[in-house]
This record gives sequence, C-alpha cells and structure tokens, in this order.
Amino acid sequence: MRAPRLHTVLLVLAAVAGVPGPGGFAQDADAPSVSENDWPWWRGARRDGTAPEGQHPPLAWSAEKNVLWKVPVPGRGHGSAAVSGNRVYLAACDEASGAQSLFCFDRAAGSLVWSTEVHKDGAMRKNAKSTGASTSPACDGERVFITFANRDAAVATALSLDGKILWQTKFSDYQIHQGYGSSPAVYRSLLLVSADHKGGGTASALDRKTGAIVWTHDRPKAPNYASPVVLRVDGKDQLLLTGCDLVSSLDPLTGKVLWETAGATTECVTSTVTDGKNVFSSGGYPRNHLAAVRADGSGAVAWETKDRVYVPSLVIRDGRLYGVLDAGTAACWASDTGKELWKARLGGTFSASPVLAGDRIYAVNETGETFVFQANPEKFTLLSTNKLGDETFSTPAICGGRIYLRIAQKVDGRRQEFLCCLGEKS
Repeated sequence: MRAPRLHTVLLVLAAVAGVPGPGGFAQDADAPSVSENDWPWWRGARRDGTAPEGQHPPLAWSAEKNVLWKVPVPGRGHGSAAVSGNRVYLAACDEASGAQSLFCFDRAAGSLVWSTEVHKDGAMRKNAKSTGASTSPACDGERVFITFANRDAAVATALSLDGKILWQTKFSDYQIHQGYGSSPAVYRSLLLVSADHKGGGTASALDRKTGAIVWTHDRPKAPNYASPVVLRVDGKDQLLLTGCDLVSSLDPLTGKVLWETAGATTECVTSTVTDGKNVFSSGGYPRNHLAAVRADGSGAVAWETKDRVYVPSLVIRDGRLYGVLDAGTAACWASDTGKELWKARLGGTFSASPVLAGDRIYAVNETGETFVFQANPEKFTLLSTNKLGDETFSTPAICGGRIYLRIAQKVDGRRQEFLCCLGEKS
C-alpha cells in the first residue's frame, strides 16, 4: 500500500455526518446540489450509469422520428454530455491544431450558449479510437470541470457557468500510451481526478473552489484509463479505481488507502459498480477479465470470469449485472456468484457504456445503432433497435425523459459530429 502525500492540512475536511444524497452518499454543507432531472457528470448523478427513476425516455427514434434537436459540434471527442439545470456541456478537440474546448448548449433548444478554448494546442492522443477530448465534464451547479491530457501533463480546469476559466491545475505528469479518458468526479467540496501512465500517475483531490491540491496518492507505473468513482459500499463512501493490476479503495476526503488488492488487469477503461458488498473489475489487457472483489477490506476475489468487458462499463439492478461485451454481445450475471444467466448477440463493436433507465437498458454500438433491451435476469428481450448517424463512441446521458447522444456522420463527404436530444414528440 502507498501512503498519500498530503499537500494541505485536512482539518477542514474531517468527515461530517449527514443524510444520504444521490447515490446514497453522506452529504454536508459543501456537497453539490444535484437534481434528479440532471446527468451532471460521467455515469450520471448516481455514478453508476443508472438514469433517475420515474422518467420515460423514447423507445424508438430515427433521423426523422423523436429527434427534438440536433446541433453540430466542432472538432472531435468521445466524451459524454453533462446535463445540469438548463445547460448541456460537452468537450471537443480540434485535431488539426490540438486545441481543446468546452461547449455549452441550451438544454431546451440546443442552441450554442458559449464555447471556451481551454487549451489552444497540445492535445495528446495515440490510438485510432482515442481523441483529444475523450473525457466528460462535471458540473456542481456553480462551476463546470473538465480534465484533459495536454503537453505531457494531466490538467483539470474549472469554468464558470458563463464559460470563464476560473482556475487550472496540473495534477500529474502524463505519458501518452493509447489515450486519456479519465473524467473528473465531484464529491463534497472536492474534485477527484486521476491519471495512470507508465511513468507513474496519481489520484488526486482538488478544492472545487480554488483548484488547490488537497491530497495526492501515487499510482503504479502502468497505463490505465479508468475514471475515479465514489460509491457507498460496505457502509461507507469509497473512492474506487480499477486497473494497474489493482482494485484500489481510498477515503475520498483524505486519500488514505482503505484497501487494495490484485484483483484487476493492467489496463481497464470501465468504471466500477457495486451491489453493496462487491465492486466489479473488468479489463481487456493483457487478459480478458471480469471479477467481483469484496469491498470489506479483505481483498478477497469472490468470483472471476474470462469475459471481455474492456471498454463499456457495467450496470446493476436487483443483484444482477448487465453488460455489453466489446464484441457486441449483451450478457447478464448474478452479482454474488458470477453465474452467467444469459447472453445474446446484438451486433457491431461497442465502446459506449450501457445506461439503465427503469427496466430498460440502452446500449449504443460504434456505428450508431442503439439496442434497447429489458433488464430481466430470466431471458433476453430486445425492445427496439434504432439507428442514428454513422458513428458513436460516446455514452448517452439520459435524464428528464430525454436522451442526449453524441454522434458523427458524413456531411458533404466530411465527418461532422452532432449532439442530439431525443424525446417523445407530442
């Protein structure tokens, strides 16, 4: 285990008892206000790819059906939209200049409200499926945050709601391997960020108001792409990271290691979920791997399979894990035993993560086909297949009964990205 390097006194960050908030987290006066109608950061308000209850996103759409608005997005990116209040935020990169920007759109109409160039050049990418903007923004209701790999560094930036840069903090050196895809996580008064690479990365906490580094935890010298995620498991909030051959749990307020075990592969892309007892690791290099790790500090691996769930993250409902294998197969497992309950071929290759909305799962493949199927452990039931655009690597955001989906298609022979809002037209 590695002890965190504490950069500032943490007395003001002592744990404060509170009532559960979104995702079951204890809340305090510094916690962001999150609406159930929003999707404020990567994997949504609950941080597990689950849309808020009681909404009815569309089951069917096409280029002509149930597209409420569609707006062009300059440049390229694979990050998802963040939806907060009456705004939608999305990152993009100009691949010619290496400029990295954040865009803000009106939630109701899709019109561009503002765009801000965060870095004028210096974007880093290597793999053909990576971009200089593969991370998703996070919004705490007062600021918008984005992380980019830029000029051999991992940098977090905070912007005001009108697009002004408030602060910018380099939190780690960064050696590019395939690409950078670690999205920031908001927790209480902190912004949690990570950057794993061959030179030895970090997981860090920044003060959301100032960008000051509160704590930093050294990570192994290995490439990895997973985003930090805070889940309430085994009775406490845990900052969880998979990859670098480890499943790691940190205290999100202090960076102290709660437990760490060799329960993952070297390279992981997915963000973990929990059933309250286990957290789940999945990776694809140097081996295919899906495993359940006890979150009680024992380090025990409850079960493991050889399924390749490398890029798309899992979702969980009523003790059942649902996922899409990269090669285009949907699957369901019992979360306590790992028993395979069913598998069904969808088609195509998947990079986007599935999203759970009620008892429906929305899964988008790389050619823009969205498969909607039932979250049913008894059998696979396909509800609809919908095609929009020519390419999608971005996970949809589902909130307020609408779907916010980033697509790309050919326009006059050139690739053009769009942000689409899908909903039932009256």
